[in-house]
Amino acid sequence: MKTLTSIIPIEILLVEDNEGDILLTKEAFEDSALANVLRVVRDGKEAINYVNRENGYEDVGLPDLLLLDINLPKKNGHEVLHHVKSTESLKHIPIIMLTTSSSERDINLAYNSHANCYITKPAELEDFTSMISKIENFWTTIVKLPIK
Repeated sequence: MKTLTSIIPIEILLVEDNEGDILLTKEAFEDSALANVLRVVRDGKEAINYVNRENGYEDVGLPDLLLLDINLPKKNGHEVLHHVKSTESLKHIPIIMLTTSSSERDINLAYNSHANCYITKPAELEDFTSMISKIENFWTTIVKLPIK
């Protein structure tokens, strides 16, 4: 199991098309004392290519955790979630839906497709940074992730 005391850092894939949110998320992870690796893709098709390790992503490892927006170009977050959770070799990857949508439909659809949790992005910068820190702390120090 990977934990904070592991020598190998946790690899997190952020699937986000908003450059401001990407920058804020990167900064929040950089401010952490934890040695995690944050990778970024900017649309749903690119996310699927990444986890399938194809079309330019043949040499990447599987992420330990996905932070997935819903409103993405090419394929939306629900489509990416469905692909990951319906693929035997990928379905173990925890997925956090991290989005501006607080729609009951989006929340229910995410959980029905086996999202591990659903978080609505806070509007305030300080709250956003705090939320990312809490996500990182929970998923890297409390949760036991499967070994790849």
